[in-house]
Amino acid sequence: MQKTKPNRKTGIRHMFVGTLPQVFASLTATISAINDGMHYGWSAPVIPILQSENTPIQITKSDENWLETIYLIGGIAGLPITIYLVDKIGRKNSTIVSSCTSLVSWILIALASNTTCLCVARFLSGIAGDMAFVATPMYVAEIADQKIRGLLSSMIYLMMLFGILVIYAIAPFTPFYVPSVVGSILLLIQLGSFTFMPKSPYYLLTKNKMDEARTALNRLRTTKDNEVELEEISRAVERQQKEKGRPQDLVLVKSNRKALIVMTVLNASQHFCGISVMLMNMHSILAAAGSVYLRDNTTALLFSAFMLSAATFSSFSVDKYGRKFLLIISSILTGICLLVLAIYFNLKVVGYDVRSVSWIPIVCVMTYAAVFKIGLGMVPIVISAELFSNKIKAMGMTIADAMYLIFGLLSIELYKTLSDSYGYHVPFYLFGGLSFVTTIFCVLIVPETKGKSLEEIQLLLKGKKAASGDEDNNVADI
Repeated sequence: MQKTKPNRKTGIRHMFVGTLPQVFASLTATISAINDGMHYGWSAPVIPILQSENTPIQITKSDENWLETIYLIGGIAGLPITIYLVDKIGRKNSTIVSSCTSLVSWILIALASNTTCLCVARFLSGIAGDMAFVATPMYVAEIADQKIRGLLSSMIYLMMLFGILVIYAIAPFTPFYVPSVVGSILLLIQLGSFTFMPKSPYYLLTKNKMDEARTALNRLRTTKDNEVELEEISRAVERQQKEKGRPQDLVLVKSNRKALIVMTVLNASQHFCGISVMLMNMHSILAAAGSVYLRDNTTALLFSAFMLSAATFSSFSVDKYGRKFLLIISSILTGICLLVLAIYFNLKVVGYDVRSVSWIPIVCVMTYAAVFKIGLGMVPIVISAELFSNKIKAMGMTIADAMYLIFGLLSIELYKTLSDSYGYHVPFYLFGGLSFVTTIFCVLIVPETKGKSLEEIQLLLKGKKAASGDEDNNVADI
């Protein structure tokens, strides 16, 4: 948004100069993502508790499957609600609605006496998660200075990973209702703070509320005179408002088409580079590999801790090194980890004694957690709010979120089919190969959005030279 000349000597301290109001607004907006992470990881530690003799609620094998999948089903069901709300009531209010929905789901889980109540709660949490992962990144991207937009946009995924770590750390060792209490307290803190944050100036200008947009921008900036930036935003919104914003414009308009292709491939790459498979089948993979060095709960905590550490590094690096660089490095290293796993399983299948090196799968899985999150696991959520024009952003980001869920289901089914039919090495060879294909796509197609305003990114996608004049940031025609 705010035009600042790139400074290659910029450090962490410089990034935060003049941006503290934006940082605080983003922090309060993304607290709900901790809850989304807790809901996302809920089934892994809680279902074994429900299977135990001392279970608070009796469940069947069918119930187990429903409790895992209905969260994703809720996310898909929430897509039309999200598209409607983010443009009707705004990004900020949609985030608040999401938090209220998540709060209801935690209350239902805490008070549940049967699996029906649990399934309803999980369904609502899926709707809340979908809404939050569209509305909140839009809000953050639209309030942020471009020098810190990458860091603030990645904050939502960082918070989600922290939520996964929280649920892994407390659910196995505390009474059944405790995670619900923790989640509810976090949401109440968010509702008590984020409610008073300014709305997105972009959104206010789309509703022709110039005075409110000026007030919001002044609250988000430490400078007193922001009229130049307000005029720039106003012109960008005016130009983008002329676009029709029809569903078919996602394909017919060149910039939207490029954005849709980039997000489709990156969302597919996240899953077909194995993240959902790893998260949901880590224990069975390590058991099949013969790795018995760590207990299940310890493995899950270490995996989530490695992801959180890498995501934190990525958040502070994405505005320094750029989105494209992190994607390329991440996809290469992810491919190497997956290929090493594939070779290990292949050697085991053909009869080699691999017991002396059974530590390799654990090292690969933990390394995978780190290198995946550096780029492939973080950058897509950052650029999803940057690539689509204002008129089509709600629809584009919601479709991208839907594709993320669909590709996740497809990758898991593909993994199960191949591993059951041919062995574990086959899906890992496939996922490793697709990681390197992703590298090629990132080199040739993905645009570099670092240091560009949202309007400059639109010009870049349209094939025009960005105002910053960076010759290396051109994106190939699609």
